Amino acid sequence: MIIGRRGSEHWRRSGAGEAATYRKTRLKNKKKKLAIVGLGSLGRVLALALHAAGYAITEIVSRDSAKSRRQAAGLALAVGARPATVQSAQWDADVIWLCVPDDAIAITARELAANHKNWKNKIVLHSSGALAAGELAALKRRGAAVGSAHPMNTFVGNSKPSFAGTPFSVEGDGAAVRMAAEIAGHLNAGDVFRVSSKQKPLYHVVGSFSSPLLISLLSAAETVARKAGVRRPQALTRRILQQTIENYLHKGADAAFSGPIRRGDIATIKKHLLALKEVPAVREIYVALAKNAVRSLPVKRGKEIKEILNL
Repeated sequence: MIIGRRGSEHWRRSGAGEAATYRKTRLKNKKKKLAIVGLGSLGRVLALALHAAGYAITEIVSRDSAKSRRQAAGLALAVGARPATVQSAQWDADVIWLCVPDDAIAITARELAANHKNWKNKIVLHSSGALAAGELAALKRRGAAVGSAHPMNTFVGNSKPSFAGTPFSVEGDGAAVRMAAEIAGHLNAGDVFRVSSKQKPLYHVVGSFSSPLLISLLSAAETVARKAGVRRPQALTRRILQQTIENYLHKGADAAFSGPIRRGDIATIKKHLLALKEVPAVREIYVALAKNAVRSLPVKRGKEIKEILNL
């Protein structure tokens, strides 16, 4: 369910009254203080983007190692915050945002709860796309409102600090969800979706297909390109990849689908399968994707293609 669109004037929870409440709350909450826990790519980008959006960042909280403390000090300097560890943090922010790996969220929540007993009137968010707000149960028991806020985008080393147009999914306690959605608005994000805790893994799979598994597929294409004697695979694939993504975004999967499988070009498909015997692992990927195309996309001679793929 979409609970908000980019810009406060497009909010549509249940009526104009609530939209007006959102606008007033958004202005009032703009200066809420935040603390960021974690120094990965997302934590860095989020801290810089929040600072640029006018939020006061009180603390950048890292692990207690020399390298982590140095990184925290550098990021803290950039956003006018204090570097801290879980043990030394003052936790004087209104919102604490955990940007740690998924398997560390519950552990970190328990650490925070043990080191600071009173979390009343605080909001704690984590950024996992697959895990629910329940990972923060230890902090909820201490009085915090907890939630998850996941930006559907990819963040790698040296990513630019911008969330413009990025959709967010939110889930958890009402106060945490509202705060996460308002922050997303201040970051100039895209649509804000409310995803149930049970559906979060499926939601996150969409992101996996859209980025990391897409890169895995392109890695397979690079393997085949090099086998064909192409030294610079990206020079070969750049234009067709750009056009394909543009077609998909503007027209959808059915209209963007092209090539020998759509045409029912049996002879070409057979040649592909024969040539790919030189790279069996990639051949498995080709067959799996071709089978999915026959099942879910417009193809000609689908029955014959299925017979070939089952050889």
